[in-house]
Amino acid sequence: MQENIRPIAPVSISGLEPQTPPTGMPIFELVKPTELYVDPAYQRNISEKGSRQIRRISEDFDWVKYKPPICAYAEYDGQTILKVLDGQHTAIAAASTRHIDKIPIMIVEAETTVAQAKAFIGQNTERLGVTTLQLHQAALAAADEDAQTLELVCSRAGVKVLKTTNAYTGTGVRQTIAIKQVEALINRRGPKLAREILEVLANAERGPLTAPQIKAVELLTTDAEYCEKIAPEDMTEAIIDLLFTAEDEAKIFAATHKVQFWKALAIT
Repeated sequence: MQENIRPIAPVSISGLEPQTPPTGMPIFELVKPTELYVDPAYQRNISEKGSRQIRRISEDFDWVKYKPPICAYAEYDGQTILKVLDGQHTAIAAASTRHIDKIPIMIVEAETTVAQAKAFIGQNTERLGVTTLQLHQAALAAADEDAQTLELVCSRAGVKVLKTTNAYTGTGVRQTIAIKQVEALINRRGPKLAREILEVLANAERGPLTAPQIKAVELLTTDAEYCEKIAPEDMTEAIIDLLFTAEDEAKIFAATHKVQFWKALAIT
């Protein structure tokens, strides 16, 4: 027996005050996908995984599965163009499919790069396919103060924040992708102490900087049991002398004593 269908109905939002939409309602247009553009200020390059996704979409293109790319008008080199804020894989797949001439797109109001980057963040914050690194780069393009603070803290500590997970150069010395951990460190300890903690690791010239390493140095720098006994220079020397051995021993310690790896690393 078929269940009764249900209509869309409002829910109670008691205590909330919904805002009036700050921009106008989107419009829909049919365009050639090859007439769309991508801004690297907030959009990622197509990775190997992305290329495979595009091939899958092209091979099995079906309007039933189609989600319109979200675009915005922008001025570039004296011309008005359409930038893709979300859905570049879909647009590229359509452009690669000989059966597709035009695609429907949704056009929103976002004239500046900052506004477009903020729109990109809004579209992708809850999506698993977009990494923290990509959202951080978009936040920088959107002039987000927290993202700018994070970059400044890392820069002053001599640490480079990478744009993608596979962008390490050499041994990864003074490089990191641990955005979430650095962000949490700044929120907990403030920019000055966060920079000092990152410097301990950066000065050891061992890379890349990982989340467990950052948390271990934070513990030794801030915990009352350790902070008065260990100077930053001593921690750096210990990392230079013991890092790889310490991590192996920390894994064993963590397993046998049922503690988190980063805490075992600090203890070791």
